[in-house]
Amino acid sequence: MKKDDKIRVAFVGNPNCGKTTLFNALTGANLKVANWPGVTVERKEGQVSYKGQKMILVDLPGIYSLTSYSIEEKVSRRCVMEEEVDVIVNVVDASSLERNLYLTMQLLELGKPVILALNMMDVVRERGMEIDTHRLPEILGGIPVVPVSARKRTGLNVLLHAVKHHYEENQCEKVITYPKELEEKICLLETLLKKKYPGIPYLRWTAIKLLESDEETVNEYPLQAPDILDRSYEKEIINCKYNYIEEVVKEVLFYKHSKKEGKTDAVDKVLTHRVWGVPVFLGIMALVFFLTFTIGDLLKGFFEVGLDALLAGTTSLLENMHTADWLISLVVDGAIAGVGGILTFLPNIFILFLALGILEDSGYMSRVAYVMDGIMGKVGLSGKAFLPMVLGFGCTVPAVMATRTLEKEEDRKRTIFLTPFMSCSARLPIYVMFSSIFFPDYPAVVAFSMYALGLVIAILLALIIGKIKKGDSAGTLLMELPEYKMPNARTIAIYVWEKVKDYLSKAGTTIFIASIIIWFVLNFGIHGMVTDVSESFGAMLGHVLVPVLAPAGLGLWQVAVALIAGLSAKEVVVSSMSVLFGITNINSVAGMTGMSAALAKYGFGPVNAYAMMVFCLLYTPCAATVATIRKESNSWKFTAFMVLFQLILAYVCALVVYQVGSLL
Repeated sequence: MKKDDKIRVAFVGNPNCGKTTLFNALTGANLKVANWPGVTVERKEGQVSYKGQKMILVDLPGIYSLTSYSIEEKVSRRCVMEEEVDVIVNVVDASSLERNLYLTMQLLELGKPVILALNMMDVVRERGMEIDTHRLPEILGGIPVVPVSARKRTGLNVLLHAVKHHYEENQCEKVITYPKELEEKICLLETLLKKKYPGIPYLRWTAIKLLESDEETVNEYPLQAPDILDRSYEKEIINCKYNYIEEVVKEVLFYKHSKKEGKTDAVDKVLTHRVWGVPVFLGIMALVFFLTFTIGDLLKGFFEVGLDALLAGTTSLLENMHTADWLISLVVDGAIAGVGGILTFLPNIFILFLALGILEDSGYMSRVAYVMDGIMGKVGLSGKAFLPMVLGFGCTVPAVMATRTLEKEEDRKRTIFLTPFMSCSARLPIYVMFSSIFFPDYPAVVAFSMYALGLVIAILLALIIGKIKKGDSAGTLLMELPEYKMPNARTIAIYVWEKVKDYLSKAGTTIFIASIIIWFVLNFGIHGMVTDVSESFGAMLGHVLVPVLAPAGLGLWQVAVALIAGLSAKEVVVSSMSVLFGITNINSVAGMTGMSAALAKYGFGPVNAYAMMVFCLLYTPCAATVATIRKESNSWKFTAFMVLFQLILAYVCALVVYQVGSLL
């Protein structure tokens, strides 16, 4: 490799060891970081330069070993074995050294340059622990060992220095010496592999994997050696590694005391309690939505004032320029009213993600999967499947992608099927608008009921699917519960900004385009531009659907058009309602009063509003989600079934809500 070439560096480590935090600290990339496993579900790349040497850093999904079961583990394994990867930075949680070093042992057997990044050294010191950073590299074959703290951004230059100066040094493949019988088998397999596959990379590692009966290795390098490969030696090899790790830890780790662990255990007695765990989780989420409404509503007044000023100023400017009335209407009533109405919900969105960011970074969200494991197990899924569902409260697209952490393809498809029933942030403006208008005394309770209802329906559907798919059982949940920690302001800021940026980008693209289209649909008919909206294309389309939607309490052509528009992005339902009913600044007191009066003319009351929210909760997800489902499931049939099923379920549930609610 030439000195002026870019060095490719793969960041590998256990889930929740701080890889992505370290990656962000080095590259400035705004990847999502959270204190729970499974956040990174595909490889991410960034660039950094150190003293003239350019490096490409690759952040990989967290894995416990190089034995692949889930998609994320396969992604990491394939990447580190690629020839273009020059250096492996093995990020380990220094506060849990024994658990993390198992992956290190496997990486060393590859023979590639490995640098051990001892992350979370600040936590080690807080616990009163000491690690002999001089003895550790000696035991591990002389590899560089660099203490770092990604959260406090210390040791970063030392790590880059190690990468620059050690990437050309091949690592000794034989750190661990196995018992005589295994070493003899490894030697014989190496001979056979060299003969059958000349130039094979990772010779010793491949021989060991064949002894473990590793599926990928057996398929890639099949050997006819029944005398050597008479059975799987995986258990013996694992035991040897852990015995070696135990000796390493005894030599380098000096443990004094840990008050923090005791505090974590004390808190977990309540938060992960078999009885109180679920009510506590629901209570915490209820508090999140209470804050979303109370604080968000206090802040949105500033946005309302700004939007009113923008509308008035734009109207005045265009009138002074003698602009045509239709163009003024397009700009003011179509573009600004549609997009501006959505932007006034930004404070609510901000508070929601700020609260979720704090919960994630503190370490609580990983407990949610543990708490839900019992419930999910009864419906045929493990608690691990609940992690993508929780991500769905933010956005369904990354939530669907997060199902890659599940080992079984059947479990993946079940979880993908259930995840869209979690209320994503795009639906929040719908809940805010209707609950504030029709349930002004307890809007947070009504909005929270949508989140709870989505969760209940998902679990019930999982139960039904589990009954149909008899014989399928959930696997045992094995996951790390990290210690609670003080949320990191920078990490949360990155997380919240990414969500707000996504929301703003939708407002500037999808919602803007949808608002313009809605304006044209409402202002043009078969005879050209119309002054009576009832003669427009929108009214014609809506009237076709009115007989179908009326039994569900949604028998207004404007509602039908808004729901169709919501297929592009759920926020568009609100902006469409704003344009359809001619309401500017829909999230202001005056705007909501105007909307209430406009809907009341048609007899649209609280029961209709609740049925509308239920329909928006359950019906076909946005176009981006549908595309992601198709990509992740690799099946048009599965995707089409999901789209149709959710549409029918939404209609049936809204129908029941409206009919029963009307009777009551």
